[in-house]
Amino acid sequence: MEKQEPVGLTEVLLRILSNDLKHIKLCLFFVLLPTIVVFVMVMWVIQPTYRVTAVITPPPASTPNVLSGFSSMLGGMGSGVGSLLGLSDNNDDIGAVWTIFNSWQLHNQVIEKYHLKEHYKFKGKFHADLLREFRKNFGFEKNKEDLFSVSIEDEDYHLAAEMLRFILAKADSAFNAFKTSQARQSRIYFQSRLDSCERVMDSLLVSFAQFQVDNNFYDPEVQLEATIKYMGELQAKREEVAMEMSFEKMNRGDDSKRYDELSKRYRGVTNALNSTLEGKRGEVGVLSLKKSPALAVEYLRRESELKIQETLYKLLRQQSEQMRLEEAKMLTNLHILEPPWENNKKVSPLRGVSLIFTVMVSSLFVTFLCNFIEFMKAETARGSRVADDWASITRFFRRKSKKKA
Repeated sequence: MEKQEPVGLTEVLLRILSNDLKHIKLCLFFVLLPTIVVFVMVMWVIQPTYRVTAVITPPPASTPNVLSGFSSMLGGMGSGVGSLLGLSDNNDDIGAVWTIFNSWQLHNQVIEKYHLKEHYKFKGKFHADLLREFRKNFGFEKNKEDLFSVSIEDEDYHLAAEMLRFILAKADSAFNAFKTSQARQSRIYFQSRLDSCERVMDSLLVSFAQFQVDNNFYDPEVQLEATIKYMGELQAKREEVAMEMSFEKMNRGDDSKRYDELSKRYRGVTNALNSTLEGKRGEVGVLSLKKSPALAVEYLRRESELKIQETLYKLLRQQSEQMRLEEAKMLTNLHILEPPWENNKKVSPLRGVSLIFTVMVSSLFVTFLCNFIEFMKAETARGSRVADDWASITRFFRRKSKKKA
């Protein structure tokens, strides 16, 4: 038995090429015919599709001042409070725009306005299938520059441009309505809180003024300083009178007229000091040292609460006015950087790709066919078992064809 030498890649390729050349007419038929058919299809039979694109900017942030105001006042909790109030930041606005552009309401308006059921020659029964058909041709995505790219593909590029302009106008109108409604709700909330805050502030002012009148407590720092200074003067004066009394008693005794006068002065200073300690001199702004700490705490608490209400009132007043302006304006929020234009460059079918693919597949198929024919000829000449199996297969199909005939 002869030992077969290994076959190299070059020899295999040469054999394949030789087998193709032996059946050159078959190769030309199986390559040229599909290519010509595909060429005719993509050039004149298949309706081309065009794409119209527009680029828009994301919506500008319109409520950072509200949230920053709450953050500065509430120690960084402004974002949480803003979400409770229905206020949104720029990310929420982007999500709203994304939802509007992909909403079935907007798509349904386009379908009805431009009679896309007849334009698409839609034969289905369900409107959801028609929406799906439209969404295959509609695109909305973010590009590399973080801008929104909106596109529509259609067989009529004039109609595609009109539909895209309609979508941009309706989406901007819907987003403006969303922002206006949001601002209205926020303005109503701020106004209600403003009225409530004003009532509370008025009540606190009346209560604070009554507290000051009842306790003769108007300015703790000034009054306390004055009280200590006044009591220090009384104490020094009493000690001075006591020293004079002591000298007078040593020199003239305690029955002299001078001693009697000093005794009266001493009792008067002592009474003044005691009345001051007991808080009986409040009508002139002198404080009681025993009661002053509690009064100071209450005074500071009331004053702090009043300041908080005043700050909150100013903030609510500012944001209420801002929401009024936001509600009143109807400006364009989605700025179009690249407007839609009638692009008559075809996006499908891809002629070059289709022809190259057809040539490659046809070439592979006819190459396989030619080499298979040559292989079976060689096996038949050898009388191998493979040739016998192939002959039985062909006889089977021949009998089938004769029966049908």
